[in-house]
Amino acid sequence: MSAQMFTEQDHHYMARAIELASLGRFTTTPNPNVGCVLVKDNVVIGEGFHQIAGQGHAEVNALAIAGKKAKGATAYVTLEPCSHFGKTPPCAQALKEVGVSKVIAAMVDPNPQVAGKGLAILASAGIEVASGLLEQQARLLNRGFLKRMEQGLPFVTCKMAASLDGKTALKNGQSKWITGTPARQDVQLFRAQSCAILTGADTVLIDDAKLNVRINELPQALPTDLPLRQPIRVIVDSQNRLTPDLALFSIESEIIILTTKLDKSIQWPHYVTHIEVPEKSQKVDLLAALQILAKRQINTVWLEAGATLAGEMTQQNLIDEFIVYFAPKLLGNDAKSLLNFATLTSMQDTINLTISDCALIGDDIRITASVTATKSS
Repeated sequence: MSAQMFTEQDHHYMARAIELASLGRFTTTPNPNVGCVLVKDNVVIGEGFHQIAGQGHAEVNALAIAGKKAKGATAYVTLEPCSHFGKTPPCAQALKEVGVSKVIAAMVDPNPQVAGKGLAILASAGIEVASGLLEQQARLLNRGFLKRMEQGLPFVTCKMAASLDGKTALKNGQSKWITGTPARQDVQLFRAQSCAILTGADTVLIDDAKLNVRINELPQALPTDLPLRQPIRVIVDSQNRLTPDLALFSIESEIIILTTKLDKSIQWPHYVTHIEVPEKSQKVDLLAALQILAKRQINTVWLEAGATLAGEMTQQNLIDEFIVYFAPKLLGNDAKSLLNFATLTSMQDTINLTISDCALIGDDIRITASVTATKSS
């Protein structure tokens, strides 16, 4: 079915499925966000979304509500129904067994275990199938999952905060607080949606940072009452400078330390994993580090780091998106800059961005921009 053949009603029900899918963005990792709406005689008879990995998928949750009414219905799903046995049975088989008449998927699942097989199962059973409805919106739901499946890398968002003259701290290092409370609360919401928070050892040592989601600082209630999932905290520590007495380790949730050489002399808490990463210029190879995180099923990385690590990742074209909070302050020429990387000598080498959003958060401006062209690494 071509995009031109989808009806206004089809668009309406798929938009609802996408809305449902977004409710799982705080809890589904490492699985994608998926929503499903079952419609019969132009009446919604069941709807659902994937909530937590290992539990029912969106289609199963919608079918449980529809019951016997599902026979002859149309299923609108934001991602192709799965065709393989994982922690749960295949959804394509479940839709086939109840006898739906049509399945419209927003997009084909790039997961090699699926990749068209789900729709093929349905089609072979005589069920009408189509895909491509509101595909762009569906892809935005799962940028990290899709990048991991298609490129073997997580989607990386770099968060920064600066004064209007692009400075992050005074020359003496003071930086609390450049931005206001609403902006810092906004960051907590982004952290809560991320699979992992990435930073360098300097940030942990200088700020004694915990890098967790602080529930009491969330700017709004989460869209469901599902338990809050703390993102994995990932620290680049090339020289093994971290110690277990830091505040980072006072919170019992998963931590990954990436280093060039393991130090087996330190006794770490049980929730800490040390991973030896290939070396590049006597530091952790950042591309290899991201590939390792992807293999550990990390879809999205929220980078909160100092100017050196953020600059290195920018130069190596490892950042997909920047979220920068600009405060109505001026810190002056000697203050610390947002990013540190090699001096550019030509405007052709500049890193170009496309701004996708600009919003006022309290007194601060939040700019969201994606990388459109970078100097090759």
